[in-house]
Amino acid sequence: MRKLIKFLKPYAGVVFAVLCVLVVQAYCDLSLPTYTSDIVNIGIQQSGVDEKVPLTIAEEDLNHLLLFVHSDDQETVKNSYEKSEQDYDYDGTVLELKESVEDNNRKMDDLAAILGKPMLLTEGFDSGSDTTKQMEEQMKSQMEEQMQQVPDISQMSIYDLFGMMEEEQRDSVIDEIESQLDSMPDSMVEQTAAVYIKHAYENVGIDTDALEKKYILITGGKMLALAALGMAASIIVGLLASLVGAKVGRGLRRDVFRKVVGFSNSEFDKFSTASLITRSTNDIQQIQMLTVMILRMVLYAPIMAFGGVWKVFNTNVDMSWIIALAVILILMVVSVLFIVVMPKFRIVQNMVDRLNLVSREILTGLSVIRAFSTEKYEEQRFDKANKDLTRINLFVNRAMTFMMPLMMLIMNCISILIVWTGGHSINDGNMQVGDMMAFIQYTMQIIMSFLMICMISVMLPRAAVSADRVDEVLTSDASILDPDQPQSLPEDGKGEVTFDHVSFRYPGAEEDVLHDISFTAKPGQTTAFIGSTGCGKSTLVNLIPRFYDVTEGKITIDGEDIRDITQHDLRAKLGYVPQKGILFSGDIASNILYGNSEGTEDEMKEAAEIAQATEFIDTKKKKYHSTISQGGSNVSGGQKQRLSIARAIAKHPDVYIFDDSFSALDYKTDVTLRAALKEKTEDSTVMIVAQRISTILHAEQIIVLDDGKIVGKGTHKELLRNCDTYYQIASSQLSEKELEEDMKEVG
Repeated sequence: MRKLIKFLKPYAGVVFAVLCVLVVQAYCDLSLPTYTSDIVNIGIQQSGVDEKVPLTIAEEDLNHLLLFVHSDDQETVKNSYEKSEQDYDYDGTVLELKESVEDNNRKMDDLAAILGKPMLLTEGFDSGSDTTKQMEEQMKSQMEEQMQQVPDISQMSIYDLFGMMEEEQRDSVIDEIESQLDSMPDSMVEQTAAVYIKHAYENVGIDTDALEKKYILITGGKMLALAALGMAASIIVGLLASLVGAKVGRGLRRDVFRKVVGFSNSEFDKFSTASLITRSTNDIQQIQMLTVMILRMVLYAPIMAFGGVWKVFNTNVDMSWIIALAVILILMVVSVLFIVVMPKFRIVQNMVDRLNLVSREILTGLSVIRAFSTEKYEEQRFDKANKDLTRINLFVNRAMTFMMPLMMLIMNCISILIVWTGGHSINDGNMQVGDMMAFIQYTMQIIMSFLMICMISVMLPRAAVSADRVDEVLTSDASILDPDQPQSLPEDGKGEVTFDHVSFRYPGAEEDVLHDISFTAKPGQTTAFIGSTGCGKSTLVNLIPRFYDVTEGKITIDGEDIRDITQHDLRAKLGYVPQKGILFSGDIASNILYGNSEGTEDEMKEAAEIAQATEFIDTKKKKYHSTISQGGSNVSGGQKQRLSIARAIAKHPDVYIFDDSFSALDYKTDVTLRAALKEKTEDSTVMIVAQRISTILHAEQIIVLDDGKIVGKGTHKELLRNCDTYYQIASSQLSEKELEEDMKEVG
């Protein structure tokens, strides 16, 4: 996960913007259950009355309320109301709550605390509930004993009885009544107060049905607005997440490509080509997909979870243990799945590497496979790699398939538990129906948040492995580096190459491949290298462009150590033709001018003529604009070599390096090409690795290698006389007559 965050650092600003939009989306989603609860509790059950105290009330009704208010608080209540100037369908005096009280939340709370239980009692006495009837009968029997001089107390209303009491006596009775009501839930007091306020409004002629419709429509409108805002936030988050994911993928592919292009042969020995392809495609794709999921779900889930928990505690604290139970069960399921599945994801990526490797080998060597009739064997090899990958993937997917059913089971069981517990709370008056509905929705939101994280957990381990693999490439130290303070090659330099006691050993090898190599290749001369297979010829010339760095000694060009100049400046001096001709998809012209993109058409044609490539180019319909397929598969080996040679010539380098680049040419073409090349390179340094004596007969300097050491140095005729190794090579390739003639000239 740390590596994934590292890849997101360049886009911190966009991630912060996404986080802000997610907060807006979470606010919208978390607000909807509250409004649903309000519609049920207030809009339906309380007929749209959401006031804690009546805003409008008949003077007679207020006087009844004041009978159940402590004498100390009565003045506060009276001072909160004033005579209404509006016309109501009511014969008596109508009072309205003062604006100074209505606009002050603290005063409203104080007034609600004073009038809450009086409204409950008044509503109870007016509706004749069983509780208030018992209370009324008990009070009348007590007053008959205390006020025997008053006749027919049993026929009097409760309001008349309270009106007859002295303040101290009434306060005492109120205290006694309130002590009996203390055990009553606050929700029941609030609901009864709302019913009283509704009746108080109806008493003065206010249309409560219109109030109910208005409240439901306004609340529903708010819900629609929040839903629209949440939808817009979700769209914005999706857009930003997709943009960031695409940019992360593009950036990683760019960085990996630039890193790989800068690899020396040592790094390619460490990372296989198949593995690098997998890391550049499949691994980065995994990271890109997870980046989108992180911004859309992983960041959103905790916001929803914490917001849902906060809302739950505001809805009903007594049922919060259900949330804790659900979270514990979910974490247990996720933990078990992680322990079982996590180790398999690295194996999956290694299996993908293996499958890519086998596929690449089979497709590259298809002609050899067909020639040796080993199709069945290669099919079995591919089938094994494919089945191994399939088996691991099936194990992972089967393990993860248990997650969704388990999560749904937990979710449904939690829903049943909430309904069962909430039903008892509603029956006891501790909760309203709307609160239970909101609680269920918040619980589902919390569980769904954890479910989203669990879904991401399927991708997270594999993406984490992919991130490690990509980061391994990006953080790998290149063995070939430019110097901190590079030197410049002399402007008048002609490309003189000197090997000064050079030794080389491959990384991790126990012995040197080249040992104490010293020679100078001068401009205007051809220096050739010959020797048995595996003697180090190609390795030697590969040290010049710094595909590897020397282990001991140094290589200089025009007196400057090649390690002291930049790789770009060094390679700009070289025209390199590899042992295996490599062409790029495009056309013939683009391949010839590959190293000299600003070259003219005349330069291109001249290079092709020197390389003897015009004989097959001119036969093609589109000439130099003829298509070259990927890897040059639509041209022969000899044609590949000639185009590769033409590419080096068109660059006009100071130093030409031909690594056994004439092996696929027939003798006639070889002779003609070398003759034309001699004229073109008369001022350049030419270095040729060859297997054929005929290719290097006229070289000014031939270096004979044997087991990584120089065993002979000189011209063809000189080496025949004083180098036994060279003589053996020559005798195996030249006729006795040719050898005798050459020896006579030497003698």
